[in-house]
Amino acid sequence: MGETIFAEMSALAVRTGAVNLGQGFPDTDGPVELLDAAVAALHGGANQYAPGIGIPALRQAIARHQQRHYGIELDPDRQVVVTTGCTEAIAGALLGLVDPGDEVVVLEPYYDSYTAIIDFAGGVRRPVTLRAPDFRLDPDELAAAVSPRTKLILLNTPHNPTGRVLDADELAAVARVAQEHDLLVVTDEVYEHLALDGQHVPISTLPGMAERTLTLSSAGKSYSVTGWKVGWATGPGELVAAVTAAKQWLTFTSGAPLQPAVAHALDHQPDFPARLAASLRERRDELVGGLRAAGLTTYSPQGTYFATTDVTDLGWASGGDFCRALPGRAGVVAIPSEVFYDAPDAPGAGRHLVRWAFCKRPEVIAEAVRRLAAADLTA
Repeated sequence: MGETIFAEMSALAVRTGAVNLGQGFPDTDGPVELLDAAVAALHGGANQYAPGIGIPALRQAIARHQQRHYGIELDPDRQVVVTTGCTEAIAGALLGLVDPGDEVVVLEPYYDSYTAIIDFAGGVRRPVTLRAPDFRLDPDELAAAVSPRTKLILLNTPHNPTGRVLDADELAAVARVAQEHDLLVVTDEVYEHLALDGQHVPISTLPGMAERTLTLSSAGKSYSVTGWKVGWATGPGELVAAVTAAKQWLTFTSGAPLQPAVAHALDHQPDFPARLAASLRERRDELVGGLRAAGLTTYSPQGTYFATTDVTDLGWASGGDFCRALPGRAGVVAIPSEVFYDAPDAPGAGRHLVRWAFCKRPEVIAEAVRRLAAADLTA
């Protein structure tokens, strides 16, 4: 359903000339040195199949990245696999590790590929809902979601779409449940460098977690090249091997000329993501301030590209109704969060929530805020 609503909202944006704050991709490119490295690789002959697990230079750069930022030591030949974006890393992890009937505990609302791949694998999802206004993980609800059939916990922090960055207590609760029930943890950390408030801590760095955690990420969000689709999975060799086995029948290999460019960026431009996060923090604050000034109950995210509002007080029956009317009312597009829930009408769930992307140029954010201020947003 998520992809359907994205297509619908994007079509509305084109048809109405609306400012599109729906889909989460930047409207500026990453560092020119990264782009130049890709051009050099194209002209240098890196245009045929790369090794299925990724070129050595990138796997080594990923290992150095994990060590530099988090003190995690990895064998790049056994504990790293390059994937076609984090989306393929998610698919490879779930298809490689989940058997039919296995249960997967997943934080709700969730990135929509999670549900599709759990279904493809024959798994059964057990959502644990993060509820407004603080979107905290309830440790009792997490524990209650686990059954004898649970295989793994699918974690996402910084969390899309709520922007929540799980804190030490929440991560400790996940680690405790995983160890008590001998569960694997697959953690999607694609926004790892876009924690705007607080600090992202990989759960694999907690005691007893390295041996049971598969960590997924990519260059797309950290370096503003979402269309490159170069990601990775890291962790214990047997878990990485499961991803690799599934990847063999998904893409087999990933963008050959882009891999050396990403390796160059990880090694030689490690500070770019911090500069990007500082810029995103300013744009977040402008959008959140504008949404609040327009009368929308707005929750300021701690990370990611996204802010969330609640349209209940404006009289709308749902976020979907609000988003479909918004381009005509204000010339702005957003995404209803209800598509990221199994049961959006449940107490504290997302029927009235709306997601807004702030990963756009400052002038685009300013224009959206101007339009919203001039519009009647009540039902």
